[in-house]
This record gives sequence, structure tokens and C-alpha cells, in this order.
Amino acid sequence: MTAKTQSLLATWPSWAERAALVWSVLYATGAALAALTGPAFGYALLGKGTGTAAEATAAGLYGSAALLAYAMSRRPGRRWPPPAAWAAVVLCLTSGFAFLLSATHLLFFLSRNQPAIDWAAWANQGAAVLGAVLWGCAALAYRRRALGTCPYCGDRAGTPSGLPPDTRAGLVAVAALVPYATLKTAWALGVTPGYTGEGRPGVDPVYTSDLGLWLYDHGVDVTAALALVGMALALALTRPWGRRLPRVPLIALGWAGAGALTPFGVFLAVVGVLAWAGAVDAAVADHAPWVVLVAYGGFCLYGLALGRATRSFQRATRRPCDRC
Repeated sequence: MTAKTQSLLATWPSWAERAALVWSVLYATGAALAALTGPAFGYALLGKGTGTAAEATAAGLYGSAALLAYAMSRRPGRRWPPPAAWAAVVLCLTSGFAFLLSATHLLFFLSRNQPAIDWAAWANQGAAVLGAVLWGCAALAYRRRALGTCPYCGDRAGTPSGLPPDTRAGLVAVAALVPYATLKTAWALGVTPGYTGEGRPGVDPVYTSDLGLWLYDHGVDVTAALALVGMALALALTRPWGRRLPRVPLIALGWAGAGALTPFGVFLAVVGVLAWAGAVDAAVADHAPWVVLVAYGGFCLYGLALGRATRSFQRATRRPCDRC
């Protein structure tokens, strides 16, 4: 990273609102062009031709976000823009939600018969996640100025908070994934509590690769192993030994995991309840209700606890601010 780039990143509160404005104008313009020319530039929902309604709606919403960013730059010190700015963050994350889970494509070496990646949609979703970051920075900087605190660190003095990491958040995150990891491991070992269907729960031979099937036959479920990695991340954010690890990657992984798994857990829990009630047709209908609520609902709890752990780690490891 060059010195100029480091200097630019270090002064983010001074340009975050303008960056959010420029990004919103560009993203809204792309959505408007997609609405006029048909699904293009990756704006088509779920990679399908959805007509122009979705693109036109996106253009209107992100155009409104651009107006909000302009108002924030022209009317500093007001109390109402930050909540609206955080709503823009949620809007961006909604558009880029699939990008946050795109790391699962790395597991394609363990699977087969997967649909091809729509690279245009992937890039579009990545741009939406970038917009969420820019809008988050703009919301933070504006709110801190309105409160009279330092826009860089959020404190009224140039010293770090000195608070220890929230160890409880790490323990809650670990506890949230224990039921899922335990259940998937039990299924891999041949014990099938909570499964009411036929065949092998937790693995589909049509889509699972030979390596994945081999691991499953030997009692190793890949998603259970990933749950263990998630537990280690939560502990690294809240335990003293985690401070010896690189700070920025930990924070990035923490926020990405929290932003992806919280809504993902809610989605799985809702779909599971609807499937169990007969409202939708999904594979989770072969599972007992407690499996959906306890195991998959744990993703949501993990995401919330991971977000708290990441915020605590970020504050506890922050260097003294020399700007306020």
C-alpha cells in the first residue's frame, strides 16, 4: 500500500459523504440504464430476467440515497440523517447479500453440478457491498460531528477506550454454533436425530463431490468444520491470544461474517418454519421443527454475537487518536 493510499484512508471522515454521494449516483444510473435496456450490468435479481420493475425500483431507491448524501454534505450537524444513512447501508447489504456469501464458491472443489457463476451479478453485488462500506463510514462521520466527538475515533479525547474485549460475546457466538456442529457431525456418524426423511441427511450425492462424500463417510461434515472455524474467529476476537493476530483481517472477517450470517440465519429459520407448516416446498420439511429453529436459527444468533465481538475487538485494539 502506497503512502498516498494510506493517507487517503486515514482521512476517511473528510471524504466519506462525498464518496457515498458519487457511488449512489453511479449505482442509481446503472440501475436506470438496466431498467431502460432490460436486465443488464448484473442488476437482474437472482440472475433472472425480472423485467424492468426491479431495476427501476433500485434506481429510485439509490437515487434517493444520493439526495440524502447531498443533504448530509449541505446540512451538517442535524440529528435525522444518520438513521436514514444506516437505512442506506441496509439497502446496500440487501443488494449485495449474495456477495458476502460468495466465499462459499471456494467450496466448489467439494461439490459438483453447481450452477455457473454469473460474474456480472457477482461484480454488481460486490459494488453494492462497497456502497454499504462507504455509507457506513459516511453515517459514522456525520453522527460523530453532530455529537461533537472526534470523527476519526468517536471519543472526546485522544486516548483509546481501554476497555477489554467482550468475552461474553465470543462465548455466545461459540454456543450458538455448537448445536449445528454437533448435529451435522452426528448425522455424518450415522446418528440422525431430528431427521424424518429418507436417505442421508446433510449430504446430497448428486451435488456433493467424491471427496465430500468420502469425508462424510468418515464422520467429517464440511459445514461442521466451517462452524469450528467460525468459533475460532469469535474466540480470536475476544481472547488475549487474538491480539497477536493481524488486526485488519480479523475485523474484516468479523464484520463480513456478522453481515452475512445474521440475515442468512433469519432466512433459513423462516423458510424452515414455512416448510414445516406446508406453505412452501423445501428440503427442510424433512427435518423436525426444532432442527430448523435451534440449528439454523443459531446462525442469526452467531452473527449478532460476532458483530458485538468485532466491535469490542475494534475498540479495544484501537491505537491512540492523534487527531482529536
